[in-house]
Amino acid sequence: MSVNTLPVTTGEALAVLWQGWQAQATGGLTASWMLHGRPGIGKTEIVQTLATRAGAMLFDLRLTTIEPQDLRGLPYYDHATQRTIWYRPEDLPDDPAQPAVLFLDELTAAPPSLQPTVYGLLQERRIGRHRLPDTCFVVAAGNGPEDGAIAYDMGTALSDRLIHLSLRATAQDWVENYALPHNLHPAIPAFLRSRPDLLETTAETLQRGQTIACTPRSWARVSAILHAVPDRRLRDVMIAGTVGEAPAAEFALVLADITASLRVEEMIAARPAEAWALYPTSLHGLTALTYALIGAAEEGTIARIIALMAGIGQLHRHRDDPALRALPLAELCTHGFELLLQKALARGWQAQFAASPDWAAYAKSRAEAGL
Repeated sequence: MSVNTLPVTTGEALAVLWQGWQAQATGGLTASWMLHGRPGIGKTEIVQTLATRAGAMLFDLRLTTIEPQDLRGLPYYDHATQRTIWYRPEDLPDDPAQPAVLFLDELTAAPPSLQPTVYGLLQERRIGRHRLPDTCFVVAAGNGPEDGAIAYDMGTALSDRLIHLSLRATAQDWVENYALPHNLHPAIPAFLRSRPDLLETTAETLQRGQTIACTPRSWARVSAILHAVPDRRLRDVMIAGTVGEAPAAEFALVLADITASLRVEEMIAARPAEAWALYPTSLHGLTALTYALIGAAEEGTIARIIALMAGIGQLHRHRDDPALRALPLAELCTHGFELLLQKALARGWQAQFAASPDWAAYAKSRAEAGL
């Protein structure tokens, strides 16, 4: 069955859950949430980020690895009272003073025999006599049968206990809300800016009868490979085994261009007049440079990063290369500054921006152009 709700990006889903967390904390809404999405789209990362932002302890239950009694607990016969007492499992939150997120992962892959046990957690927020504290936020996640994953259709008794979020992957959202905050290799967002269709290819891969698909999770793994494996031939084999042969071959060409031209550390250390010669001159190289500069921005380097970012828009005036005039330098500069500003606002670097003559000159030129 399809999930008949509005599709949301992973960034939007995090914003919705954060609003739900705040609403529950004030007593305005107590609900359980369900994240639907293809494998590797980022469901687990959303919940982990939510718990970190809220300062909550994360209880991560993989429902495909447990039995009903693992949630219900074990019975113990009390001879004094002639009653059976249930010892609850330690995997459930019970401290009312400790904010918690209970994550029921792989809900749609859990065997049907387990689902009635989960009903109480999702609706009444209890199992047997054990009740979840009011400070516990409940989120479930799962794939659908159409995603090529092991999954059961969700019955109405289960679906009616949840607020459903249907996730979709977009390159822009993933780059801004995951790749940049996690300092992924700049070649990856640069590549996906030109090939956003290769961020997530599960449906197409299944139609072709192939095994390996591109997913946000697999691209994050490619970044780890790039940072950890220096041997290019072995690295290419690993990347092909992560995202598939055809995407890996296309990415390798972009990576070679970027690797040959990206010299961020040298640019930061160089004197302003010397930095012009260090800028890449290809579109992929300059795109990667914008992301690399954002990743390199720290409180001690932000002033220099602002100057180098502004330089992208002025590069054609300082390099005698006709090909540069055909590139969207102003667009790249603006895109880079938008993302750099987001990082600066999150880190409290507004004063550095206000004091930068390069930012002032860039802002003035934008205003004069009516932008």
